Amino acid sequence: MTTTRPPRNPRKHDESEPEAPRQGNAAAIKVVQRAFGANNPNFYLLFGTTLFLVVFGLVMVLSSSSVEDGAAQGHDFFSSFARQGPYALIGVPLMLIASRMPARFWKRWAWPAVVVTVALQLLVFVPGLGYSHLGNQAWIHIGTFTAQPSELVKLALILWVSWIVAAKQNLLRDWKHVALPVAPVAGVAIGLVLVGKDLGTAIILVAIVLGCLFYGGVRLRIIGTAVVIISVVGLGFVTASSSRMVRINAWMGGCTSKDDFKNACWQTIHGWWGIASGGVFGSGLGESKVKWSWLPEADNDFIFAIIGEELGLIGAVLVLALFVVLAIAFVRIIRATPDPFERIVTSGVMIWVIGQAFVNIAVVLGFLPVLGVPLPLISAGGSSLIASLVGIGVVLSFSRRAPVRP
Repeated sequence: MTTTRPPRNPRKHDESEPEAPRQGNAAAIKVVQRAFGANNPNFYLLFGTTLFLVVFGLVMVLSSSSVEDGAAQGHDFFSSFARQGPYALIGVPLMLIASRMPARFWKRWAWPAVVVTVALQLLVFVPGLGYSHLGNQAWIHIGTFTAQPSELVKLALILWVSWIVAAKQNLLRDWKHVALPVAPVAGVAIGLVLVGKDLGTAIILVAIVLGCLFYGGVRLRIIGTAVVIISVVGLGFVTASSSRMVRINAWMGGCTSKDDFKNACWQTIHGWWGIASGGVFGSGLGESKVKWSWLPEADNDFIFAIIGEELGLIGAVLVLALFVVLAIAFVRIIRATPDPFERIVTSGVMIWVIGQAFVNIAVVLGFLPVLGVPLPLISAGGSSLIASLVGIGVVLSFSRRAPVRP
């Protein structure tokens, strides 16, 4: 006797039920892809590397600050991480929003950005509103909110100088058209930072302006003259400060004397010890010894020393490699865009992020005296993180529309 099996129902109730939610999710994903996606591999190279550095930075901020936070904040080991995390949650969406803006938007807001950020920089000198940290008058605070306006000045100067130089492409052989209005406006912005005794940030700002001029096509003779004048002014500023000269003399002497070890070179030498004790593979995440109140600014200016100690040579090389990948992404975008404004802005952001990263690492390794600049995208500091992410978002907006070149 043959039994006939009932035909299979191709639309079972339990399989057809989730179909509508799946379609809804697919539609939502497509909307997000259309809003923030791009068909350019340079976009994803820059975006992916930046996102990885931000996540890595959050992990290292937690590791490097937990001991100090636990001692100072009543066993709240996550206070620095709890402050840095929201900045990342604000900065990444702002980066994506900036990546949607056309170039004409940044040109339109270049002048207002400079005026507003310079005005904010002036607020650091207002009693009750501005405050100093480690001798630098560079922050403002309103209630529990704090900010470092000079980080925003970096992005504003990049946009403004790029707009000026791009508009004067046919006049750049005449030094007067280069000096006016770049020299007075940039001079005021950088001068206010110097008045606040933030030499490290001022050096980065000078490098940004000179880099934008170079990539904008200004003649090397004009840039060289500017470098000589700036060097003379900078030398006078440095020699006017006895404490700064003590640090520089100690650095030039190799931090070899006992007095240097106890005073000017304390931070540098303990950074060396941390990196040296890490070896090849590191002591393990969270296992740093110098972060136990031996290394000042362990979660900020000297976070690379903690990376070297806990993750070893492999972790330190990984960080260097990631910044090299960022540089490659910037260069590819520079080569791909035909627009002078977009090319100069991308160059300025590259000098800012990559240049500041290697200055920070050079300071930790002892190749430069202590300057007090954070490691971009990794060090603790909300103003630095948000400003850097928005700057990278501006470059992403150019890479989205730029043609792909081999």
